[in-house]
Amino acid sequence: MSCKENYLRVLDVVSEDLKKAGRDESECTLVAVSKTKPLELLKEAYEAGCRDFGENYVQELVDKIPQMPEDIRWHMIGHLQTNKVKYLIGKTYLIHSVDTVKLAKEIGKQSEKAGIVTDILLEVNVAEEESKFGFTSENILDGVKEISEIPGVRVKGLMTSAPICENPEENRVYFQKLKQLSIDIKNQNIDNVSMGFLSMGMSGDYEVALSEGSTFVRVGTAIFGERDYSK
Repeated sequence: MSCKENYLRVLDVVSEDLKKAGRDESECTLVAVSKTKPLELLKEAYEAGCRDFGENYVQELVDKIPQMPEDIRWHMIGHLQTNKVKYLIGKTYLIHSVDTVKLAKEIGKQSEKAGIVTDILLEVNVAEEESKFGFTSENILDGVKEISEIPGVRVKGLMTSAPICENPEENRVYFQKLKQLSIDIKNQNIDNVSMGFLSMGMSGDYEVALSEGSTFVRVGTAIFGERDYSK
């Protein structure tokens, strides 16, 4: 199947799953994860109607932006190093992967310099995997409180990357936990913090994530095929 057909097929699945969950189609955005993918594939997805693209690497995102249409919303979804932040400011619709207070401070500092406010999600390592970055379920509330006071950033919600597993049902517990964390934080009524966004679910488990309230599913392989790491 072509990239265009794949995108439309995944979009149909998202739409059906939202209906099943009693949710409106506007409640979740399909983000096409285009890291390491050539521009012709991104253009194919764009022609199929995709306007939200997710990138993992700052350099790749910055390189692709001028070569793609201006109405695209770019999502930074990969681990972000503080020394790369300055290249990203003003170029993203949303940074999903803010995993430390230090990183949030740098985003705030660079955003203030540019005279803008950057929307961010805080990454929570719900499954407590050693290979993953993020706040823990225990320290996320403290992190939110501290970050809420940083000028130049606006916390819009939470993100997690669940473990890669054979049976997507195994990740339901992590999606439920992230949703509950977002509810608990919302109930604190912290200034400059909203919990409207939940970024969870990838190619292998996005259907489960949708049924648990995800508002952004990050799908790469199911749209673009397997990644080419030789690039």
